[in-house]
Amino acid sequence: MLTITRKSGETVHISESSLVAGKIVPPAPARRRGPAASFEELARVGARAWQPLESEPLGEWTLRAAGGFTRRANSVLPLGDPGAPLDEALARVTSWYAERELPAYVQTATGAAGTQELLGAELERRGWVNEVSAEVRIAALAPIADVDTGAGAREVRLTRAPDEEWLGMYGRVKDPEVARRVLVAGPSVWFATLPGRAIGRLVVDGRWAGFAAVEVDPEHRRAGLGTAVMAVLARQALEEGASAAWLQVEADNTGALALYDGLGFARHHAYHHFRYRAEAASAAGDPR
Repeated sequence: MLTITRKSGETVHISESSLVAGKIVPPAPARRRGPAASFEELARVGARAWQPLESEPLGEWTLRAAGGFTRRANSVLPLGDPGAPLDEALARVTSWYAERELPAYVQTATGAAGTQELLGAELERRGWVNEVSAEVRIAALAPIADVDTGAGAREVRLTRAPDEEWLGMYGRVKDPEVARRVLVAGPSVWFATLPGRAIGRLVVDGRWAGFAAVEVDPEHRRAGLGTAVMAVLARQALEEGASAAWLQVEADNTGALALYDGLGFARHHAYHHFRYRAEAASAAGDPR
């Protein structure tokens, strides 16, 4: 078998006997070369960038909770075997979240080697509902930092923690204390604020720069402010030695997808949050 990495970072396998011709593609300059990454590498980088307040292992799965602040911090990350039959593992999952008065979510992934297509199908068969899907996208970091953002970038303020203005613009915060604890956790975290207009969050983790919470006030959209925020954050990440960028974006967020397309981000894989619903599980014949 031959392993080939596409420009998007996706790895594909082909039989050597099917190869008719090939040539060596010379490497791009280091600052311009797009990243290659496995699913597991990106999944673990993503988990470190958005950490729960508490977690518990279940075999090679991780149960995560953070008072309900975002599905990413309140869902099971199933990287491997749960160490028990699936029905038994799911029973533990639902009881663990019920103890915390939280809905039970399992985060699965599709579209890249090492993802959990079969797990998603098994969850659906048991009545779990796919509540939201998102794309994980990757890109070379330097081109983002090099974008000409005009005067707007000079007004962007970088801090190590989100202030009241940042949290107010984020718009998903019910408990500011819980949100702060989740948001500041990570290897090297930065918050960008363009006062009154836009915000963003960055986590630098080795070669990876993870972008999140890029929000622009509705009255100031389509003026390049999201790009300006990301460019400033990308320059900070380059100073810390990062070379590759990643982010997560919901599959139906057309405005954000257009922005990220323009910055060179390509789809690596998709992930899905399946929620346990007792009535659906009962209809599907869930043994519990």
